[in-house]
Amino acid sequence: MTQTTVPSSTTTTTTTPSGLRSLYLIRVAFSLIWVALVITTSASLVSTDRPTAMAALLLVIYPLWDVIATLLERRMAGTGSTDRVGSTNMALGLATTAGMIIAVLSTIGTALLVFGIWALLSGAIQLVVAIRRRRTVGAQWPMVISGGQSVLAGATVAATSASATSSLSTVAGYSAFGAFWFLVSVIALSIRGRREKR
Repeated sequence: MTQTTVPSSTTTTTTTPSGLRSLYLIRVAFSLIWVALVITTSASLVSTDRPTAMAALLLVIYPLWDVIATLLERRMAGTGSTDRVGSTNMALGLATTAGMIIAVLSTIGTALLVFGIWALLSGAIQLVVAIRRRRTVGAQWPMVISGGQSVLAGATVAATSASATSSLSTVAGYSAFGAFWFLVSVIALSIRGRREKR
């Protein structure tokens, strides 16, 4: 659910509301496809199960996609290496991808623990980004809510990862809510853009 490019104090951002809308729509599409694949192939897997090949692939791809999306947003903003928050989020995403590769060789519960910790930390980063970006781009309240939700959901997933009732349907729900908030952000940015043109 994260979005991470923010203007540095020494860099002028070129991120535009229209650019963000396009990227957010791509994120929505990815999340919905990912959720559909989890539900149709892996939702019944519980914490004690070993991940299937499809479940393993889906779990590894999710944090890796977030790294790719952050990289795209950095290029859009033109901040490059000056974007410390984006760099931190990308490092976190890459570390999570590596951790997930190891976790999927164990159990769903281990994978849920890794996913939960990542969701918590990336949600905290998203909160920082949304708060800092509201002055330059505006219409960031959906991302503030999404970041807070990610922190809470991540903590819950991590804390309950070993429960016998924990399953991959939990992370499908997490991703679905993320898609919803990105869609709300698209609408909010569109409304703001129309008002500014008047």
